[in-house]
Amino acid sequence: MKFEELDLNYDVLDALDAMHITDCTPIQEQSIPLTLEGRDLIAVAQTGTGKTAAYLLPVLNRLADGDFPEDAVNCIVMTPTRELAMQIDQQLQGFSYFLNVSSLPIYGGTDGATFALQQRGLKLGADVVIATPGRLLAHLQMGCVDLSRVSFFILDEADRMLDMGFFDDIMQIVKHLPSERQTLMFSATMPPKIQQLAKTILRDPAEVKIAVSRPAEKIDQRAYFCYEPQKLPLIKKLLGGPEAKCVLVFASSKLKVKEIARELRKAKVKLGEMHSDLDQNKREEVMLDFKAGRTDVLVATDIVARGIDIDGISMVVNYDVPHDAEDYVHRIGRTARASAEGVAVTFVSDKDRRRFAGIEKFLGKKVKRYSMDGETDGVLSDEGPSGDNRSEGKRNGRKKGNGTGNGGRRNSRHPGHNKKPGDESRAADSHKDKEIANKEIPAANHDGNNSKKSEGKKRPSRRWRNHGRRNGDTPKGNTPEA
Repeated sequence: MKFEELDLNYDVLDALDAMHITDCTPIQEQSIPLTLEGRDLIAVAQTGTGKTAAYLLPVLNRLADGDFPEDAVNCIVMTPTRELAMQIDQQLQGFSYFLNVSSLPIYGGTDGATFALQQRGLKLGADVVIATPGRLLAHLQMGCVDLSRVSFFILDEADRMLDMGFFDDIMQIVKHLPSERQTLMFSATMPPKIQQLAKTILRDPAEVKIAVSRPAEKIDQRAYFCYEPQKLPLIKKLLGGPEAKCVLVFASSKLKVKEIARELRKAKVKLGEMHSDLDQNKREEVMLDFKAGRTDVLVATDIVARGIDIDGISMVVNYDVPHDAEDYVHRIGRTARASAEGVAVTFVSDKDRRRFAGIEKFLGKKVKRYSMDGETDGVLSDEGPSGDNRSEGKRNGRKKGNGTGNGGRRNSRHPGHNKKPGDESRAADSHKDKEIANKEIPAANHDGNNSKKSEGKKRPSRRWRNHGRRNGDTPKGNTPEA
């Protein structure tokens, strides 16, 4: 369906035409008419499907056509991260280019001057406020904003906000909103906590669910099965060459991001790192450098996995296996956009193998396995990580050896261990003052045939060596001396 077939304002259509956007995505096609009708809505679709336009376009259309106060906040858009808030504000400016609609991004990590500007904008009133929960709640607690006349309340990436612990903040903000409002909730997944939130803040909502699609066929998916200490050498090998350009690396924590960045810098890789310890100015600088090509690699936490639109990503590296299949799709979906080709690499440690198997089940196929040296045709999925020479015995807590538990070392008391053929060891008998010559006894056979054991021969006991006789039988080579 084309946008011109929807009941949208001509100024909105002109902005879309100027941006060369003509066709609706499935989430836009189903969500926009319901929003224009004034229905509460809960929409589930993966990132990269156009959810931002799905709620901004109808809201802008209603703000342009309706009679809304100019000195009040008319719409609140909640986002989990400051980067996403900034991106939504940029998109809104494009969509509203021919409209008299104002917007204001509100997020943390700024200096005092920016905070003061945010306060002033909230007091004067902005048609659309795009905010992170924590910073908007801070303004509310200081009495800087009146939300009693808000007509639209939108939660973008709602599941991510709840994962980040913003549930209580969201409920505190909802208390300041009027009961007569339109609420839209957009999420990539629908866990039970999202359903609970929807029942709390939505009224008779319409539901739109777009199934999570499989990754683009042009993404070359690869899996490296390895142990945790092998990951750093492996990523240095992958990204150390000159062909590693515009690469996005995802890690599970900011500590790992810092560790990876430190090691790659030692390998002379031009990179930027993105995590929660950076202030806003530094984050903007890192993103700008990466988009402009001044850095080749961006190492980040999941802060970049959703909603951040970066063109030309050639490779995505999952340093850790994502928590679920949807996150995997979101991460690798950063590459191979607009019919381009891309590579997605995932490092799978021994503790993550079951989780990765669940991802493969969701994908409906096996991801190609690679070793440190090249492709392995999937063998390693059943035999363990590559590049490790440890035997099964060692993995069970015992070194490979002769089965005696001595880690392959022969007993130091074995007469033939450190002796050449023909050497004799002598022992003094404290009782009978006799000497026993011990002829070398052949070592245990380690080639698996155990031929000596099959003949029933055993090493003479200490009793025979000391007393010269056992059960009336005199083994060869152990005859007591006169």
